[in-house]
Amino acid sequence: MKPNFVQKITNWGNFPVVEKEMKSDDSVSKIKQFVRENNEVIARGNGRCYGDASLGEHIFSTKRLNKFISFDRINGIIECESGVLLSEVLEVSVPQGYFLYVTPGTKFVSVGGAIASDVHGKNHHAEGCFSEYVTEFKLLNENSEVITCSREENPDKFWATIGGMGLTGIILSAKFKLKNIESAYIRQESIKAENLDEVFRLFDESEDWTYNVAWIDCFQKGKNLGRSILMRGEHALKAELPSNLQKKSLKLKEKFKPTVPFYFPGFVLNALTIKIFNFLYYNKQTKKQLNNFIDYETFFYPLDIINDWNKIYGKSGFIQYQMVIPKDNGKEGMRQILDTIAKSGNGSFLAVLKLFGKDNPLAYNSFPKEGYTLALDFKVNKGLKKLVDKLDTIVENFGGRIYLTKDSMSKSSLTNYLQNVNSSKFVSLQHKRIINNH
Repeated sequence: MKPNFVQKITNWGNFPVVEKEMKSDDSVSKIKQFVRENNEVIARGNGRCYGDASLGEHIFSTKRLNKFISFDRINGIIECESGVLLSEVLEVSVPQGYFLYVTPGTKFVSVGGAIASDVHGKNHHAEGCFSEYVTEFKLLNENSEVITCSREENPDKFWATIGGMGLTGIILSAKFKLKNIESAYIRQESIKAENLDEVFRLFDESEDWTYNVAWIDCFQKGKNLGRSILMRGEHALKAELPSNLQKKSLKLKEKFKPTVPFYFPGFVLNALTIKIFNFLYYNKQTKKQLNNFIDYETFFYPLDIINDWNKIYGKSGFIQYQMVIPKDNGKEGMRQILDTIAKSGNGSFLAVLKLFGKDNPLAYNSFPKEGYTLALDFKVNKGLKKLVDKLDTIVENFGGRIYLTKDSMSKSSLTNYLQNVNSSKFVSLQHKRIINNH
């Protein structure tokens, strides 16, 4: 195992930044030794979550647990170590005619992180969370024992680990199912909505589509509050594709990926520039509805094509605030949230609205519940905490919840997390903050 050394560590939002010791190894015996010798251990994947998740006194990085174990091409089941990235799973599986059942908005997250956060995607209303397709995983628990967890074997640990943010131990490897696809392309419909009423109607009309997501202009007020573009999609069949795409339907062309070379100055991202971006983004689609075929990277991971895009927010960093409001009160809850954001001047040019289906009662630590979820990026500034407190109050009043994977500022009363938090030796900065706020 590599020697300890103190380094500055942060997640994708570059907020907060901590100076802690971090280790990484691919030897199970040495990982066991690390857990035995330290309290307040937390596992860390690729660091692509937001907020203060996976930051703690003693951090174990799973980056060296990066090997594939098996791929059952007949049944579409992959087994790999927990540090394998979803991007690497796709590189292996898509050419074989398989895709992830559930994927978040970036493919650069680890399999272990996907389980610990129980990630969701644009298809929760149709296909649930990542955990629905996990058959088993190996967990190194607080006693330095490696146990197999599944719905039949150690089910309590299985469900506690799903969405448990690392509190039950270190996930070493996992086995999960993939879905069959005929092409690497998505048949997409993009529909412009003038306000919140229209986009909610479009969501209702689109529930039979597998994938639904809406970009929202969160600076709009009055009759234009909730102005947005809804994008819905299905995996394209080979026969549906234009002839030029059918020949290599499971292979994507190499793309140029620009890199943000430095942290933008703080004044670049402000209310005016976000308003300009929102105006251009909404009006670049000149028609009310646009039908086309796009590759899966463009549909699922639009920001992944820009390396180091997080530097756009400057050195102070940013947070992503994501909440869910139960469906019965979803429209009114979102109306209050968007109105509060518009009045605050803290705009977000990455504001994404999705519809959640029924939640899995067994996965009691998972974030989704039936309703509407909104994710927003905010640049860190002096007034942000005040805005977050106001949003927290609205979410709480409507019986909603926030997503722990994105959280670094919210009130603890809104969080749902493991029941054995106080007895676990696997503790992060996030867990400490939550406990201290109780």
